[in-house]
Parts: sequence; structure tokens; C-alpha cells
Amino acid sequence: MPEIVLATLNAKFIHAAFGLRYLYANMGALQPRASVAEYDINQRPLDIVESLLSLGPKIIGFGVYIWNVVPTTQVVEALKRVRPDILIVLGGPEVSYETEGQRVVELADVVLTGEADLSFGLLCQQLLAGQLPATKVVISPLPAVEQLQLPYDAYTGDDLRHRVVYVEASRGCPFTCEFCLSSLDIPVRQFPLEAFLEAMQRLMDRGLQQFKFVDRTFNLNLQVTRAILLFFLERHVTGRFYHFEMIPDRLPEGLRDIIKRFPSGSVQFEVGIQTFNPEVSKRISRRLNDEAITANFRFLREETGVHIHADLIVGLPGEDLTSFARGFDRLVALGPQEIQVGILKRLRGTPIGRHDVEWGMVYAEGAPYEILQTSVLPFEQLQRLRRFSRFWDLIGDSGNFRESLPLAWAEGQSPFNQFLQASDWIYGRLKRTHQIALVQLYELWFEFLTLVLGVDPHKVAGSVMRDFLRPGRKGTLEFLASYLDSTVSNRDSHAPAGGSGSAFKRQRRHLK
Repeated sequence: MPEIVLATLNAKFIHAAFGLRYLYANMGALQPRASVAEYDINQRPLDIVESLLSLGPKIIGFGVYIWNVVPTTQVVEALKRVRPDILIVLGGPEVSYETEGQRVVELADVVLTGEADLSFGLLCQQLLAGQLPATKVVISPLPAVEQLQLPYDAYTGDDLRHRVVYVEASRGCPFTCEFCLSSLDIPVRQFPLEAFLEAMQRLMDRGLQQFKFVDRTFNLNLQVTRAILLFFLERHVTGRFYHFEMIPDRLPEGLRDIIKRFPSGSVQFEVGIQTFNPEVSKRISRRLNDEAITANFRFLREETGVHIHADLIVGLPGEDLTSFARGFDRLVALGPQEIQVGILKRLRGTPIGRHDVEWGMVYAEGAPYEILQTSVLPFEQLQRLRRFSRFWDLIGDSGNFRESLPLAWAEGQSPFNQFLQASDWIYGRLKRTHQIALVQLYELWFEFLTLVLGVDPHKVAGSVMRDFLRPGRKGTLEFLASYLDSTVSNRDSHAPAGGSGSAFKRQRRHLK
């Protein structure tokens, strides 16, 4: 049985814990005495406790994040009640800053802040020798990335076949966006390229089809970016999928010529816009070149098959409803396949809190610390925007309404205002934002377009039916029967090409 267990509660089963595998890979001589145990936040805390105790550990290290701090606290509390002799070590971003007053920190024996890839193994040697550190909170020295053992061989065959596998070619971020923990990082550190690419080759040889890069700014070092993209392009096979987080205003010709050569649907770029309001952007120390962003979006949409996932944030200091609406409409006009509307969170340690007094920033006390109101966005408006975010995710981003979505706004109309009206109307009908069957959502969307906006029902019915059939579904939508003609049938049903994993079904729905 392992003496050391590395554990965390993932947001979903499909996510493989990247951090745990780094710790495991760098345990050195203690690695044979360690194991990884992954759970998810939907499991009962006492069931997790039972599972952990069955492993017979002396030390349990927990990765603590904003999404799992509440159930992790419950797990640690139960462990300390039934087995107080087991040493509990915490690490992760949620316990790396503002540790005072955190219940989970009070319960733990040791807290390792920062990047603990190397320091966790050294701490375990100390603990197994019967020695506790002088202080509960221990700051991890920043490891040199070239000294780290890469974690990719720790992914199992099941991980490669059924889960999202994360990789990174660099750590850190050069920007200082105040809402993000990466603003606290020192400058970007690049992993040795040759060793990294060798590890990627081994993952390919083992059958991995989906590579999700977690680099905050993948296209920062253009020479390295080109080398990695060329590496994947030269080895690309049908069904393989690559996800990169990109700086939206940095896409020079040296990258464009490579990006254009990837098959449609094989690459996703996640681009953080967050706000188009220049005053707000300056206020949160986020500066981007708007003209370059527009040119890059135009290139990606007109000359490549890249799937664009763009982010906007609701509730930034000083951004009111009108400003956010303008930014949303501008982003819609740029044509990304997905627009994630996120709600601002005050992550522990981030400097966004310096605006609290001036802009009336009020956050929820518990995780995930979402904004509740600001001086320019009252609580009621933020509630509407939360629902907007949820329904946009279900309708705007899902790919299930690709053809019928634009019917909600005519030329010259505001997509934001039109969809906010839809969000309000759907919520008024259901009084909920979750547990909505897809067929019910299609029917509600049909009714909104026809009854509220007055769009021709025959036109809407054809579009909705084609949306329903497009991903390869069979059958019919009974509520459309009287509006459909014989030109819409199951012959319109086809599964688009692209990556084969369940994690990327939504991206494939956006393919033409």
C-alpha cells in the first residue's frame, strides 16, 4: 500500500489532474511509495474518505482549487476526525494566498504554497522521518523548469482514451491582468523544447488524440510556437485535436502560414478578450491592440479552419450594462464560434480587490467568489447577466442552434439586446436555468423566435430542424410538424468530421 497519496477532487471525471502527475513524476526515490487518487466534486465526501483510508496512507496531499475547496474541506475534516494520525498536506492556488482564516488550512498539518513540483517530495521525506516543518505554511522555492521530470508518462491508457489530457510548453505569464492569478507569476519560463517534443511523440505513439495546452500565452515565443505547431502539423492524423490559449493581438505572418495548413476543426484557439472598453482595460492592467485583434479574427475566420473560443467577463470594475453590450456585439461581429460569458471572480491573491471601494465591488464570501454587484451593475442586472451567460452557453455556444441563432437579430439590431430578451423570456417560462432537455430548449427557442420576435414560423422551423439533425441525430421534432416541408428530413442528418473524443463534441457541431 502507498505511504503517500496524491489526491484531488476534479470538477468532472473527464478532467485528468495535471498537477498531481507533476508531483508524482518528481517524487524521486519516494515515487514507488506514492500513488495518485483522483475523485470529482460530485462524489460524496464520506465516500472519498473511505476510498482514501482503504489505501492505508501516512501522508495525503490534496490539490485545492476554487472549484473544489468546499468538498475538499469536508473530506479533510472527516479524515482528521477518524484518522488524526494521517498527515494532511495542502497545495494549489486556492491555498497559496490569503491562507488566514481558511478552514481547510486550519485542519491541515502543512500547506505548500506556489509551485511545489520539487518541494512536495522533499517535504514528504521530512515528514516520513518524523519531522514537521517549523511553520505550517511553507513557501515553495520556484523550480527551474529544466530540472523538472515531465509528467506525461504518468497518464494511463484510460486517461489517453477517455479524459482531457493537459500539456504545457511553458509556465508563467508576461501580463498583469488584475483578475488573474497569472498576474502574480514571474516572466514566462520555457520547458526545454527537445525533451518536451519527445514527450509529445510518446503520447502520440500511445494513441492520444486530444492535446490541451495550458500555457497562458502559447504564442508569446514565436520561434518555439512555430516549432511546436510544425511538429504537430507534420504528424497530424485525422481526428487529432489541439487546443491553445493565444494572445489575441499577436499573430504574425510567421505563424499564419502554418496555422492555415491545419485541417478544419483540428485546432482550437482560446483567446481572452475580457473587455473592449479601453478605460476598463487600462483600469485592470490589460492592454491589447484592438486593430490587431480585428485583423487576426478576420484572418482566422476567412483563411483557416481554426475554432475560436473567445472570453468576455461580466462585472469588471467600471463596466456597466451598456458597455458590456457593446463589447458583446463587437465580438459577435468578429465571428468566433464560441463566446464564453464569464462572471468576474475575486481569486485569492489577485489585485482586483484594490477597486472594491471606488467601484462598489461586492463579491460572494464563499467560493467561487463571484461578483454580486458593482456601483454600475446592481445585483438585479448581474442576475440577468448570469442567466444570459447560462442560456448563451446552451444556445449560442453549444453548436446546437448554429443556423437558427442568427434569426434572433436582423441587420442593425444588437445581438446582445435580442438575446437578453430571449434569456429573460425563457427564464420567465421555466423559472430555472438548469435541467432543461434539449428538445424542450428547441421548442422554447422556436416559440421565442416566432411568437415574440415574429419571425416566419416556416423559416424558423426549417432552420431549427436542420440544427437538430446536423450532429447526426435521427427522428423529428413533433412541435414543428405542421411547419415543415418535405425538404427537411433525416437526410440532413450528418456527423461533421473532426476530433473523435467526447470532450470536443461541441466544437465539431460548429464545423461547416
